[in-house]
Amino acid sequence: MASDRVCVAQIGAPHGVRGEVRFWIFTEDPMAVTRYGPLETEDGSQRFEIETLRPGKRFFVARLRGIADRAAAERLNNVGLYVPREKLPPPEDEETFYHADLIGLTAVNRQGETIGTVLAVQNFGAGDLLEIQPAGGGASVMLPFTKAAVPNIDVAAGRVVIDPPEGTFED
Repeated sequence: MASDRVCVAQIGAPHGVRGEVRFWIFTEDPMAVTRYGPLETEDGSQRFEIETLRPGKRFFVARLRGIADRAAAERLNNVGLYVPREKLPPPEDEETFYHADLIGLTAVNRQGETIGTVLAVQNFGAGDLLEIQPAGGGASVMLPFTKAAVPNIDVAAGRVVIDPPEGTFED
């Protein structure tokens, strides 16, 4: 189930007029993104090298090689940047996961019945949430990514065991 590429950053809006961009980093150590080599777009059609990276107020500010003005920076807004999985360190322990490993896993209840599929891992500031698409269709459901709500993750078996509050997946 593991993806061969992992999203490690996203380019945001331009920062100033000299080609710098706001930069959101999805790695535990933000500065590690500078050590992975060129970062690629999701489709692999473009590669970017980070020339400089510095903290901003709520984001990082990056200068990317070849991006010299605001117009060029504007064209990159919201571009996700990926690296090959082999460039990343392995998870530290069995309680640590790359989001890419969780997306696509089957969500089952404690009895083993399929509830849905993990669509995404979201974080709106208060901790990670698993976004689950119910097996029967309908709107996705957010569950806190805690031991109580997600007591077991088995990436090798392609599933997560979830224990949602009663009524969460009812119409």
